Amino acid sequence: MKSTKEIRLRLAAPEDVPVLRRLIEASVRALQTEDYTPAQIEGALKTVFGVDSQLIADGTYIVAETPARQEETAQRTGTTSTWAIVGCGGWSKRKTLFGSDHWTGREDSLLDPRHDAAKIRAFFIHPAWARQGVGTMLLQACEKAAHAAGFTRYEMGATLTGAKLFSVRGYVAVEPISIPLRNGETLPVIHMEKRAERDRDPCHEPS
Repeated sequence: MKSTKEIRLRLAAPEDVPVLRRLIEASVRALQTEDYTPAQIEGALKTVFGVDSQLIADGTYIVAETPARQEETAQRTGTTSTWAIVGCGGWSKRKTLFGSDHWTGREDSLLDPRHDAAKIRAFFIHPAWARQGVGTMLLQACEKAAHAAGFTRYEMGATLTGAKLFSVRGYVAVEPISIPLRNGETLPVIHMEKRAERDRDPCHEPS
């Protein structure tokens, strides 16, 4: 098992987009084959999976990096040659539940933290770092940031692959969602929710 001790989290920047696109495609193609068919994966990459630049502009998209010398297979960032991005994930104060820049079902109006749930968005892990705790680190950071912004509930459209992690972290299934894809396929995902635990800092939950 790889060590996450040297992993650092930071906000994603516009110059990270090319690297994030490659990471997302590699993650989907390697890690989601047990839950989706090749046709569903290809359709999803062209329809909903990818970078949402609005999250980056809002300062709510986070990348996990490790010293590049530790992971030769990870893509290097566009800002430094010494760190490699091994995962990404974010949260949103906008209504869009899922989807990249090319998803047509976007709703960019703002949420009201008093009544609405923050959206947990676009989690992807480099295949070499799958099941090593990177996703949990990113999720905890997103929940903490959303809670600091006043949100007390979180929700997401989780892939069948990602739902396994999120259920362990306290998310419960609300309903199945079927996303129509450009190639005629449909992508089943799960609408999941979680209520924030007010008296416990999510960054200090046991992993």
